[in-house]
Amino acid sequence: MRLFRSGCLVRTAHVILTWLTTLILFLHNTDLRQCEERGELLQPVLFGCVVLLSVMMYFTVSLMDPGFVLSDSGAKSAVEEDELEKMMPHTEVSQGQRRCGHCYLLQPMRARHCKECKQCVRRYDHHCPWIENCVGERNHRWFLLYLCVQLLALSWGLQTAWSGITFVSTWQQWFVQNSFLLGALAVTGVFSVVVLLLLCIHLYLAAINTTTWEFMSRHRISYLKSCDSEENPFDRGVICNLWDFFCVCRTVAWERLYSRRSNSAV
Repeated sequence: MRLFRSGCLVRTAHVILTWLTTLILFLHNTDLRQCEERGELLQPVLFGCVVLLSVMMYFTVSLMDPGFVLSDSGAKSAVEEDELEKMMPHTEVSQGQRRCGHCYLLQPMRARHCKECKQCVRRYDHHCPWIENCVGERNHRWFLLYLCVQLLALSWGLQTAWSGITFVSTWQQWFVQNSFLLGALAVTGVFSVVVLLLLCIHLYLAAINTTTWEFMSRHRISYLKSCDSEENPFDRGVICNLWDFFCVCRTVAWERLYSRRSNSAV
């Protein structure tokens, strides 16, 4: 219920903006409206389904548990102490897991406390204000899939809005006649660019098995300070990283360390 209270305004704004833009596209003389008038309903129905799917995935990512650390039990299940001793310098072993200074729980490696959610999140990536939730171990892959569906809906909406623009003799008439479509064009255009950039960034991060937090703040993270600037102790190669990221049929030990050099300390 906390998630509903804290993000109610943001989620309501998302739904209103989505369906208002969709309504504008259907009410004006766009490709979708022309298909409806000709009795060709496949394209309008598909577009509506894509928009509906994007809204459903938005709420899925927004409301699901991103991987909150709820207790100290099982905190070391993914990374055993002897493995840490082999992979990390002795002085850094104790930093693999530490007590959170906010909620006082034992933090697994790659976890971080979110001040907005007021909880520690496993494999913390970032707190997204648009979904009003953290992106972490449990919902990161779903967040990326949501971006894919959202980009499809936005790019389709962008093309549809452009198809409805009519050209008249004067700028004033043109602006008045196309004002709503220009608004829809601006919304879908801006969000298309933002979502495309986010999708590319998160695909890259998934391919190298790192997170936004680790990528931006590695100089402040205890288990990455001792690594070379180009070294990632969690990287298994692009194929294995993407397989682990998108695989939902098994549990992935995200904290497990890998070294490309045998007997080397990470």
